[in-house]
Amino acid sequence: MKTYINAFLLTAAALFAIACGDKKNDQQQQAPPPTPVTAVKAEKGSATYYDQFPATVTALREVEIQPQVSGNITGIFFQDGQRVSKGQKLYTIDPQQYRAGYDQAVANLNVQKANLNRAQKDANRYNVLAEQDAVAKQLVDNANATLEAAKMQVEASQATIEQVATNLKYTTIYAPLDGTIGISQVRLGAAVAPGSTPLNTISSDNPIAADLQVDETEIPRFLKLQSQKNSVQDSTLILVQPDGSQYKYPGSVRIIDRAVDPQTGTIRVRIAFPNPDKLLKPGINGNVRVKNNTGQPQLLIPYQAVTEQMSEYFVFVVGDSSKVVQKKVTLGARINDKVIVKNGLKEGEMIVTEGTQKIRDGAKVRISQPNQQVGSQRDSSSQKTASTK
Repeated sequence: MKTYINAFLLTAAALFAIACGDKKNDQQQQAPPPTPVTAVKAEKGSATYYDQFPATVTALREVEIQPQVSGNITGIFFQDGQRVSKGQKLYTIDPQQYRAGYDQAVANLNVQKANLNRAQKDANRYNVLAEQDAVAKQLVDNANATLEAAKMQVEASQATIEQVATNLKYTTIYAPLDGTIGISQVRLGAAVAPGSTPLNTISSDNPIAADLQVDETEIPRFLKLQSQKNSVQDSTLILVQPDGSQYKYPGSVRIIDRAVDPQTGTIRVRIAFPNPDKLLKPGINGNVRVKNNTGQPQLLIPYQAVTEQMSEYFVFVVGDSSKVVQKKVTLGARINDKVIVKNGLKEGEMIVTEGTQKIRDGAKVRISQPNQQVGSQRDSSSQKTASTK
């Protein structure tokens, strides 16, 4: 009897253990609850944004004032940094030696003209006698040769006068263009000569330009902007000054360089800006903002929905049965808190914006407020479609 009871107890214990194990296995096999996330629909919208390029302000025209003759500075006729007009007198170099040389050249020309006159008369006389066969032919030839030599001497004297006159003219230096002149590099009495340090520099200041380096892939874009330079000015090209303020006048593409730099794969583009108030000075560093508007709506998503892995970008898309699928996307420009998606996503797909760190590919999620209702509608719609199929 006792043996029977022990066997019964052992059997009951075994059955109890099996029942408990089955219950534990059922609990382990039960799926975890959906992860709460926030999601929004990928929608198309206006894709107007600005690309920013480092730029350096430069003059459209800049000329170094170089002395063309040697001598001492005898006059400076401007104030450093002032605006000058084309043709305005700037410097004078001592002209005395050049004026004396000019006077000497004129006197020498007069002597040569007198010799020419005498040679002409002699040649005329001998030629008349030669027609009468009253003079030796050698004398006639000598007279004609002397006449030709006298003509060449006159021409040489005239060339000397032109050269000396040019040097005399170069003793006065005039402004070659309208613009702003810099600080003079020489003072009164300083000795100067051709090839020495420039006396000064004049740069045009209205309009003024900003040079930027752009990637060779951007060439068609800037060529298009250049062709539109005569159209109505807008905010397509904006200069941001060093203090972060925006320059009030928009620019236009003035010059695109002739060739791409093979070392960097970039090309220089020059943007012209009105500068009536002379606020922009050559050498200023800033940024040029270039409006980029494709004219077509672009697919936009919140930037916070994007996760980066090994320089690749992904988003979680809520699919059927509220399961998420991780999709690789190609991004475009970032616009405030949104970013353009070029490839990898379709309009209307529901993407996770908050809670991405708590989920993985294939996880089941529950869209929380404020988009919970939208998510529920999407789930029910997906289930209805599945059942219809």
